Amino acid sequence: MLNEGITMADLPVHTIVFEILTRVPAKDVGRSKSVCNKWYALLSTQDFVRIHCSRSLVSSNQRVLLIDDLTCSVHPIIFQSNDYGPSSIVTFPFHHHNNDVSILSHLNGLLCVCLDHTYELLLWNPTTTAFKHLSTPDSHGFYINNLDAIGLYVDADDDYKVLHIKRRSGVLGVYVYSREVDSWRNIPFITRQEYLSPHFNWSAGTFCGGTLYFTVCECWVGGTNVVICFDVNSEQFKEISFPPVPSTGMVQGVLVNVKNELHMFASTGMFEMTIDIWTLQGDYWIKVLSCPPIPPISLSLWCDITHYVTNGNWFVMTKLGKLFTIEMDMKPFECFYPVTWFQGFKGAVFVETIVSPSI
Repeated sequence: MLNEGITMADLPVHTIVFEILTRVPAKDVGRSKSVCNKWYALLSTQDFVRIHCSRSLVSSNQRVLLIDDLTCSVHPIIFQSNDYGPSSIVTFPFHHHNNDVSILSHLNGLLCVCLDHTYELLLWNPTTTAFKHLSTPDSHGFYINNLDAIGLYVDADDDYKVLHIKRRSGVLGVYVYSREVDSWRNIPFITRQEYLSPHFNWSAGTFCGGTLYFTVCECWVGGTNVVICFDVNSEQFKEISFPPVPSTGMVQGVLVNVKNELHMFASTGMFEMTIDIWTLQGDYWIKVLSCPPIPPISLSLWCDITHYVTNGNWFVMTKLGKLFTIEMDMKPFECFYPVTWFQGFKGAVFVETIVSPSI
């Protein structure tokens, strides 16, 4: 609140831009750029984008993007009724064939997407509509489903990067794309030979505390399950164990960043799923919560955990996009944190920001 007698015209431009406009919705920032050349320049700086992004990571800015054969739509989330608000239709700004766009990973409003007909990777901000092709003539930036894994992250120099893990005929290749230099490079990674088999499923990467985490799970009952960690600053990999969950049924681990602490929803069972919530402390998992078995859900037994809600409930989303609530007696969190692994239904949970896919 301004003091009596002080108007907006009396405030320094720097105060208006960095103390006020960093708190307005992303779409309003775009409109504010047209005020004058000085505002346009200040609102386009990386410092402004970084501060605005950090203040945008709140529940009111979270949206669900859903893609079907005919449309791409963005919905606000009404947590009180476990439903979506009125949708707005999104037009893809890049060439595609019949909405053949898959969302692979997302971070701070940026989506890493794949065009299914060409296998090309792109970075796309659906709020600003800006996008960037990542594929190159020397075969970088092409993604094959069920063989590759993708992770988005920000390093210590505030450079947005894409980690692309490729499995090709028993050979592993790991590549990093840098937004800053607009190029790919190879980095070394030696892992167990069996993880290169298509019998192992690699999740998308979940970025938390300077590390990208991937679950690597064998595709049958009693199979091997591990977590691969990638330190984004040292660019070193290591392997840690899964939480000690029963292996008598199917096992699925979904990683979630909650207030910069890594949590895993570890689901086990066959016809009724039991879900335990674990948090990573160092290299070891600590059980946070156990919940009773979830009765079969009619639309899809296998669900993706999408986000927390502050009233003590959390949601699962079926592969057909239906939301279900599970009431839990758990400590409330201040924000909603989307999971990075969203593979069933084509879509994503993202936060509206002005982060650009290119510089």
